[in-house]
Amino acid sequence: MVRVGSWVSVSGTTATDESGRIVGQGNPYAQTVQVLKNIQTALEKAGARLEDVIRTRIYVTNIGDWEHVGKAHGEVFGTIRPATSMVEVARLIDRDMLVEIEADAIVSGQ
Repeated sequence: MVRVGSWVSVSGTTATDESGRIVGQGNPYAQTVQVLKNIQTALEKAGARLEDVIRTRIYVTNIGDWEHVGKAHGEVFGTIRPATSMVEVARLIDRDMLVEIEADAIVSGQ
């Protein structure tokens, strides 16, 4: 995560817990939920909130999982409605990772 002025950029975030273990192995919905929790934590460390997010980029290893990933994303960002893209990639850094998300935010009131 990087913050420059009011701009916060959270780089590729995956479904890992505090000890680095993958959460929700084989489950794209559960992985997305964990990814979004990790993004929220990173944003808060930078003094930002989920409501400040203006763009997300979602990378999935199977575009057929788009509904599961989109459901979890919508549960968090449904009323915030950042610009979003989802693309399929050949694989992520660990074969068990199904989803990676980047988020950009502009901290309001800055």
